Amino acid sequence: MSIFEHTYPDHIAELQKRTQEALQRESIDGLVIHSGQSKRLFLDDNNYPFKVNPQFKAWLPIIDNPNCWLIVNGVDKPKLVFYRPKDFWHKVPDEPNDFWAEHFDIVLLAQANAVEKHLPFDRQKYAYIGEYIEVAKALGFELVNPDRVMHYLHYQRAYKTDYELQCMREANRIAIDGHRAAKLAFEQGLSEFDINLAYLCAVRQGENRVPYNNIVALNENASILHYTELEVCAPEESRSFLIDAGANFQGYAADITRTYCQQDNLFSELIKAMDTITTTLAGELKPGMPYTRIHESAHSKIAQLLTDFKIVNLNAQDILEQGIVNTFFPHGIGHFLGLQVHDVAGHVSDDRGTPNPAPAAHPFLRTTRTIEPRQVFTIEPGLYFIDSLLSDLKSTQQSQFINWNIIDELRPYGGIRIEDNIIVHRDKNENMTRQFGLV
Repeated sequence: MSIFEHTYPDHIAELQKRTQEALQRESIDGLVIHSGQSKRLFLDDNNYPFKVNPQFKAWLPIIDNPNCWLIVNGVDKPKLVFYRPKDFWHKVPDEPNDFWAEHFDIVLLAQANAVEKHLPFDRQKYAYIGEYIEVAKALGFELVNPDRVMHYLHYQRAYKTDYELQCMREANRIAIDGHRAAKLAFEQGLSEFDINLAYLCAVRQGENRVPYNNIVALNENASILHYTELEVCAPEESRSFLIDAGANFQGYAADITRTYCQQDNLFSELIKAMDTITTTLAGELKPGMPYTRIHESAHSKIAQLLTDFKIVNLNAQDILEQGIVNTFFPHGIGHFLGLQVHDVAGHVSDDRGTPNPAPAAHPFLRTTRTIEPRQVFTIEPGLYFIDSLLSDLKSTQQSQFINWNIIDELRPYGGIRIEDNIIVHRDKNENMTRQFGLV
């Protein structure tokens, strides 16, 4: 019996428990969860790549089949309406027979528009969970994505079951194979496009299967936080390489970033220093601590780095007080990770959805929750040399404290980000990324 087969029954039991509580809050009988449906490109006869409803794949690892439905009430065996059409144009999914199938009453659906007979008769007592509001209304659902249900389910998703944690470990293992292949391709002087191909080949996942568009950036492109252009031609000199790329396993994501340099120089020393900051911050995650404190700690450590490397001619405390760190580290320290890369409910304080927004001084922080066991976070400090932000800094009084000669030396390298995926346990932290040997 595989670890996934062994842990899956407890996963289903936990989802049933959460469903019971969500239904009681709304005083309804059950949920009808739609996997989604294909979207047609405008003025075209082709579809966008299908992305499954996260609330659907929380129950079972079907991530590539539209027009499926789950009927759950927290007590009875969940019912799966599985779409399996007669179709000679496309591959028809196999009839479900994997380890998870025995946990569902399965009905096969040959025509997507014939699902109505398989749904509960009294739809007023059920809530539709999904994206397609017009479909829900046409099927007679009056309650669509009710707030009390969604807030509770989203909040609880932060606490991962053993099955989910094992899926995320496997996603990390797969992604690390890709990162090793990408590093080798960089050392061989390949283009961004070819490095990305090397990554996808190693993880054995296409660009529509990985959980997000890979960031594969050489040289100055590493200063663009969400760079996804992928230049086809290799540069004359590959000085630096930043890769932010993940992998998918049974619907769960890995999200890993590394930065490399071809030479032993100031930039490579900065990479080593940033790597130490990442591992130190990962060790600071503790149950009962606000996640915002990790972000504040990251700012303190990067301020110290700026003074240690003489990038800024001030002590760390003054750098912090004058807000200079924001120029070099403009994003949040990390986020929840799970069924989605930026998993939900990071900005609430309870399971009723009470807002807990990012602090005004750090508006891009994606999580403000209190750290608790079984939560999974990314830790991803960065240090970048972004022309627009540096230009803004140069126009302020703080410009006099900046060593612009060092800045100009570092601009051609773009920037640094080191990102690990961390499980918080009650008495320890588990760095999934490092345990598989990626450094």
